[in-house]
Amino acid sequence: MAKKDKVGSSGRLGPRYGVKARNAIREIEEAKEESYECPRCHHEKVERQSSGIWNCRKCGLTFAGGAFRPQTGRRIHRIREEEE
Repeated sequence: MAKKDKVGSSGRLGPRYGVKARNAIREIEEAKEESYECPRCHHEKVERQSSGIWNCRKCGLTFAGGAFRPQTGRRIHRIREEEE
């Protein structure tokens, strides 16, 4: 019998598109769904709203970041801060 590996979210693709493409899709989708640390309050509550828009559920900070991760290696640009 063949060894069964966990394929994660890219398992829906089956044998199509090649291993490298499926692994890249899996890594991107896993990174997109993680919770990240807020740059203002430092809690693990930042979630992705849409492509490049990130929001902290604790302090309400909304900022622009990368499409799949909030930090892109550059400065974080704040879009809107909700008044507390």
